[in-house]
Amino acid sequence: MQLLVNGETKNFDSAQTLSEVLQKLGYSGETFAVAVNGDFVPRATYEQTSLNAGDSLDIVAPVVGG
Repeated sequence: MQLLVNGETKNFDSAQTLSEVLQKLGYSGETFAVAVNGDFVPRATYEQTSLNAGDSLDIVAPVVGG
């Protein structure tokens, strides 16, 4: 399955939940937010959020500084 992650095409073996994809991409902790196809996804629903081929993920993390 192909997903667009932060503007870059990534391939995954099979249908995944958002939680599984984030784990495979190395994201952990609570210092990031995710939008799927432009819609914010609450952290509490990552495990129930199914992804489909062609979905677009935007993963953002805060940057300290000014």
